[in-house]
Amino acid sequence: MGNWVVIAEYYSDVHRTEFIGRGLETKDQALNALRAAVDTYLPSKNIVEKRRQVYRFTDQETYLVVIKGKLTQWECALRIAELVSDSTDPAVAERAQLEDGAAQVADGPQDRIPPGY
Repeated sequence: MGNWVVIAEYYSDVHRTEFIGRGLETKDQALNALRAAVDTYLPSKNIVEKRRQVYRFTDQETYLVVIKGKLTQWECALRIAELVSDSTDPAVAERAQLEDGAAQVADGPQDRIPPGY
């Protein structure tokens, strides 16, 4: 099972997060699914789309989708996220640390001051 997801975040009476794609194996797969979703994602509300505007944030991993309907305008942020911890599967956190290079066996003491401090 992959650790990457595509999510939609929006406000509809309360803040909501909706999972669009789950179980994606790599960040590249998640980015491809994200790019596909910006043109096809529809809100759960019944909105008759007249116009769609898509804005990309500078991080290249987040988009703002603005859908203008007959009577209303609806906005949501589409982005990717990586699962880095799961209380039912501790191996998830270990894999995330290894992929980031954070979990490495150290040869020396762990309490040394990093360079530049």
